[in-house]
Amino acid sequence: MDTNLAYKEEIWEELIGGRLVAMSPRPSVNHSRISSNIYSIFRSFLNGKKCEAFPDGVDLYLSDTEQYIPGGMVVCDPDKVKPDGVHGAPDLVVEILSPRTAKYDKKIKKDVYEACGVREYWIVDPAAKSIEQYLSENGRFTLSDVFTVYPDWMLEKMTDEEKAEVVTGFRCSLYDDLIIRLDDVFYRVDE
Repeated sequence: MDTNLAYKEEIWEELIGGRLVAMSPRPSVNHSRISSNIYSIFRSFLNGKKCEAFPDGVDLYLSDTEQYIPGGMVVCDPDKVKPDGVHGAPDLVVEILSPRTAKYDKKIKKDVYEACGVREYWIVDPAAKSIEQYLSENGRFTLSDVFTVYPDWMLEKMTDEEKAEVVTGFRCSLYDDLIIRLDDVFYRVDE
């Protein structure tokens, strides 16, 4: 037994297009913060409601060739939730970009989520502190908007009129009464 190892790293793999793809061995601190923040927002909002929020690390089974581990999900059909993960399209999926996974999240997985019937898809970029929100319209994803946290130095250079136009939150399409505040999503995320 090697006593120098404090733990043994678990390799996370996803099945993308029928091919095993190794993900980042351990999520970064910022990835974990964002995932936890989003999960907390939805968990609190959905308390006592039919839909359920899931954090990073829960397996998603979409087909025999597509099995992912998204950064977060909201599932409104309890029959899709099994002991080993979620089987079938969630209502909302969140993917948090990393250099290793960005090409999959932005194209292949986005296309699969669209084809499977996911209603809302977020691509979260920790480095840019931004969220791309895609909404399903007639079975196709449409980019609704891109929401970004502006750094303080940029805000200082803006006029009062420009600052008044800065979007600090957005509505989740699944719920009329849920506003997602960008500062809550990116709370404690380093620049």
